[in-house]
Amino acid sequence: MLVRDLGGTRLAGRIVEVEAYRPDDPASHSHRGPTPRNRSMFGPAGHAYVYLSHGIHHCMNVTAGLGAAVLLRALEPLDGVEEMAARRGVEDLRSLCAGPGRLCQALGITLVDDGADLTRGRGIWIAEGRRAARVVRTPRIGISSARERPWRFVEAGTRFASRPLPATTTGRGRAKGKAAGSG
Repeated sequence: MLVRDLGGTRLAGRIVEVEAYRPDDPASHSHRGPTPRNRSMFGPAGHAYVYLSHGIHHCMNVTAGLGAAVLLRALEPLDGVEEMAARRGVEDLRSLCAGPGRLCQALGITLVDDGADLTRGRGIWIAEGRRAARVVRTPRIGISSARERPWRFVEAGTRFASRPLPATTTGRGRAKGKAAGSG
């Protein structure tokens, strides 16, 4: 779960979709080495790497160390739903946190949160939650290079994903012949 205390209000959601990025990955912000923008990616694991996409949308990754990170793509909203809806200006629960920019807007995540320690249990953090029964692995989306890498992980059957699962996904948690474990 991603949890955020914002002005005395607790906002939280189950993480239902992520994408992985490695330092040798041409689609990763760390591919060309450390810069002022991506310095959090080269710090310790378990911290936030927040950046501005297309100059308007904040996106948040969880660092994995040495330039690797996991982009948070979608949440199932659980706590503080009214506040999230007010922040986004929408009432549709399904689309409230479906996408990295929407997720950040709903939880009030901005560049100020870049580098935040997500393991400390205050401000913004990752908490233990109900694990997915099955996770489907698909190619990544929303990028222009290395899209074929099957590093997008989505809870099977969730209605909160940023985009539907590909039609090639089977009922056994497989997408294009590859399966991911749960968790």
